[in-house]
Amino acid sequence: MPEDAAGGAAGPRLALGLDFGMRRIGVAAGHTLTGSAQPLGVVPADAGEPDWRVLERFVREWQPALIVLGIPYNMDGTDGPLTERVRGFGRELEERFRLRVLLIDERLSSREAEDRLRAMRMSGERKRRVRHEDVDPIAACVLLEQWLRDGADQR
Repeated sequence: MPEDAAGGAAGPRLALGLDFGMRRIGVAAGHTLTGSAQPLGVVPADAGEPDWRVLERFVREWQPALIVLGIPYNMDGTDGPLTERVRGFGRELEERFRLRVLLIDERLSSREAEDRLRAMRMSGERKRRVRHEDVDPIAACVLLEQWLRDGADQR
């Protein structure tokens, strides 16, 4: 069963971060050695069902030690409309890929991702407008950075 951001062996590890969505799942990679994360792209989803072949390519290419999955809670900390669905997705990830899945609170990660993208556009670092599909991998990156910042080396 997916874990709530606890437990596990210490040491340098690469993790994939996933930001679940009904149309897209944002993907990022982060490493405990560098403490940094980078956005990788998106996995298309149809009503929350991911394109497993695309997700498998990310897992095969990056060979993560674990997956950090954002779990959506309401602002008051209670389960949101997608919370149970994401828990089920986490269980399926574990079964398919035989990887540990850590669930991490994703409240405000998409908003932070949008803010980062807007700031990049305003500074001239980014030329085109911010699209929904641009936000998802950055949100996955935000989740991984949170996990790395909160002591990933001890989990």
